[in-house]
Amino acid sequence: MILMDIRMPELDGLEATRRILAANGAARVLILTTFGRDEYVYEALRAGASGFVLKDDPPEQLISAVRIVAAGDALLSPAITKRVIRQFTRIPRPAPPKELSELTERELEILRLIATGLSNVEIGRTLFIGETTVKTHVTHILQKLGLRDRVQAVVLAYQARLFGQGHGDAS
Repeated sequence: MILMDIRMPELDGLEATRRILAANGAARVLILTTFGRDEYVYEALRAGASGFVLKDDPPEQLISAVRIVAAGDALLSPAITKRVIRQFTRIPRPAPPKELSELTERELEILRLIATGLSNVEIGRTLFIGETTVKTHVTHILQKLGLRDRVQAVVLAYQARLFGQGHGDAS
């Protein structure tokens, strides 16, 4: 688990993230910065960062972010999430990947809830299932869709327009 800033004296955090993940694909990088500019967020995600949080987020959110990324999940600060979603809803969407058809109805339901920003515990409460069951479904979703983490799942859910099908609207 690496806590990384964007701007550093000799090597910027984006390039450092690329190099770290090229050397060790199992590493988890959480970007912690004061620079929440969209281009930094997108470049950090492209570089493979598992999270992007702002230094002015409440301390409890920062602590939670470190724990979430260290546990293998991914997240963005709430302010960043809103901007990313807004940006992705403006981009022309490609056809949904055929792998989406391999998901069960329950997996699609969980993918939609992931995309609304719910944690595994919150998804479990919403669907009246255990957290371990949610984790199993999330693992299957990521495997079936060939995704690395929840951030990629959120992006895919919005690209695939999973919210315009009468199953709740995340807008």
